[in-house]
Amino acid sequence: MKTVYFIRHAKSSWDNATLRDVDRPLNNRGQVDAPLMAKFLKKSNIRPDKLISSPARRAFTTATYFADVFGIAESDILIVDQLYEASPDTVLEIVRNLNANWSTVFVYGHNPTFTDIVNLFSEKFIMNVPTCGIARVDDPTGEWAKFGGRNARLTAFHYPKQFII
Repeated sequence: MKTVYFIRHAKSSWDNATLRDVDRPLNNRGQVDAPLMAKFLKKSNIRPDKLISSPARRAFTTATYFADVFGIAESDILIVDQLYEASPDTVLEIVRNLNANWSTVFVYGHNPTFTDIVNLFSEKFIMNVPTCGIARVDDPTGEWAKFGGRNARLTAFHYPKQFII
């Protein structure tokens, strides 16, 4: 089994209109949601073999919150430039070229791409993957090179507002 957790970056700040999009940081809510969602996954006894992030500050910062919760060094997060402004095909190509020794990978990126990817594997239409939303896609082929074929399925979908009382 190969499993990818597609994790949309947490809520970003628009306070500084002069920043380039790639440089936008997380806002206060994003700084709360990222560790919340990381702790949720950790409680599920999930252990990623690798964290892979877009170079965008908001995506990488989200990944660092997850790394901290999972006891992974920030320097072990793999930054893949192609994840920024990627098409679904580009993201899937990145996944299909992952290290064969990895079974579970967290990929941090952006919408609308992640919503499009999730809908490729979901039986029900998902309108939007919210900020810091997590979509688990399992592929029973056991080979990254074949990831995303007819057998791959969305098996879990969570987002921060599900946990707000």
